[in-house]
Amino acid sequence: MENDTFHNKLQRLIDNYAYEVYLCSKKFPHDEIFGITSQLRRSALSVALNYIEGFSRSSKKAHKVFLETSFGSLKESLYLLGFSHRIGYLDKNTYDKLTSVGNEIGAMLWGILRKMG
Repeated sequence: MENDTFHNKLQRLIDNYAYEVYLCSKKFPHDEIFGITSQLRRSALSVALNYIEGFSRSSKKAHKVFLETSFGSLKESLYLLGFSHRIGYLDKNTYDKLTSVGNEIGAMLWGILRKMG
């Protein structure tokens, strides 16, 4: 039951993260639609999609590969959030909120990966 609770919490955090990234990126300049906006959205969704796909794999090795990809996508999206904040596309409050959630997700994913060895 504990793992299921952990999984459900992590899945909710990841889903909310992707949703909030989509919402905040709607305010980015239109000329970024094929640049930062697209890349940020894809990386945030990749966190969710790779976590879900990895969780559904029966092979521990395959599961780990998808979790590593999810973690890498998270780091990419966090970098893009920081970059977007520096160039003025994100206000400090939104940036702080998203990076806080992202860091919590990262700690949880990293914990799973460490246990997997």
